Amino acid sequence: MKKVLIITYYWIPSGGAGVQRWVKFAKYLRQYGWEPIIYTPENPEYPSIDHSFEKDIPADITVLKTPIWEPYNVYRNLTGKKNQAINAGFISENKKQGWKDKLSIWIRGNFLIPDPRRFWIKPSVSFLSDYLNENPVDAIITTGPPHSMHLIGMGLKKNFPSLPWVADFRDPWTNIDFYKDLNLTWLADKIHHKLEREVLQKADTVLVVSRGMEEEFAPMKPKKLQVITNGYDESDVQVGALALDGRFSISHIGTLNAARNPRIVWKVLSEICAENIDFKKDLQIQLVGKVDFSVLEDIQSYGLQEQLLKIDYLSHSEAIAKQNSSQVLMLLINQSGNAKGILTGKFFEYLAAKRPILAVGPTDGDAAVVLNETGAGVMVDFADEQATKTAIQNYYNQYKKGTLSVQSESVERFSRRSLTGELAGLLDGFGKK
Repeated sequence: MKKVLIITYYWIPSGGAGVQRWVKFAKYLRQYGWEPIIYTPENPEYPSIDHSFEKDIPADITVLKTPIWEPYNVYRNLTGKKNQAINAGFISENKKQGWKDKLSIWIRGNFLIPDPRRFWIKPSVSFLSDYLNENPVDAIITTGPPHSMHLIGMGLKKNFPSLPWVADFRDPWTNIDFYKDLNLTWLADKIHHKLEREVLQKADTVLVVSRGMEEEFAPMKPKKLQVITNGYDESDVQVGALALDGRFSISHIGTLNAARNPRIVWKVLSEICAENIDFKKDLQIQLVGKVDFSVLEDIQSYGLQEQLLKIDYLSHSEAIAKQNSSQVLMLLINQSGNAKGILTGKFFEYLAAKRPILAVGPTDGDAAVVLNETGAGVMVDFADEQATKTAIQNYYNQYKKGTLSVQSESVERFSRRSLTGELAGLLDGFGKK
């Protein structure tokens, strides 16, 4: 069996979206003739812990670990947040940032390039070079963010030039929605772009999760660029028949940062509540996961706090059950420059839940294309109040009649097993050169 070394910061028992893509690939790679070898930190800073993924990985898989030093204790001491987990993606649960928070972000953006895991790059290149000399593999994969993982891959490519290297981008680098919030100097911005271009041009294949990201990276002329989307795992979503929520629940599962805040939805829901007392009684807004303070402020300003059910965290299996029992699932695309190319991992689990989807984002983006192809829901533009109101009222009318459902089609192509077959085909291609 051929071997592939997968370099990832997020691994079991990390919770959240960052861990799922490669846990699921590793789960199915053996079925396609590839043995995964995982390299991950021994003592990482995870924003949440979820042991439910442990069932996915065979007990005899090789997992290599080395210590990592991250400057988060310095950050905690500076800001006084000594016992708080570090949130991913610039989500703030407090209304105002003090000068210490702003200073920390400035330091992170301008000195910790490409990210706070940079101190793990050189030790990892050294450790893995020694390991590979004794234990050859047939390919290397790095997955980011954090993009320091790609710099480890670039260092190994220098030491092993004939060893195929795949750089997997789950999210963009300099085009990610919070990049502007790093308050970069012109020099730091230049360094970020330079490193990004180097990774894209030196990797044998650049793997991305959407057509939009493919279009974004193509001008930087990677040797090969391929799309393998995220997906859903059949074994996760087969939870059996669940009773639907009694109330008209509109649920968002996952991190809800300021860039995803659907003000148009809160405005429309407030208007319908004022017009229809039954709707107001039936409505329940369910937000599961970390929520930015700006979202909660807007919900309160529109008088919807009595309709809100906020759940800070559920395990992956519990989140799947919540999706399957919701009347409507709310998919929110970041209001950012790369919005058209955003296809979150959660989206595919929404598809598998086969509950109606209300999506807010570009009506000509990648997510809209998939929604149209599968018939799983409707996409409304960020500012289209009438379309949003029509979609919600249509769903509510079906809910009252007891007919609220969707007949999704062609969802199976997004199964993790099928997508792993695509990955294995990519890896097999290196041996045919």
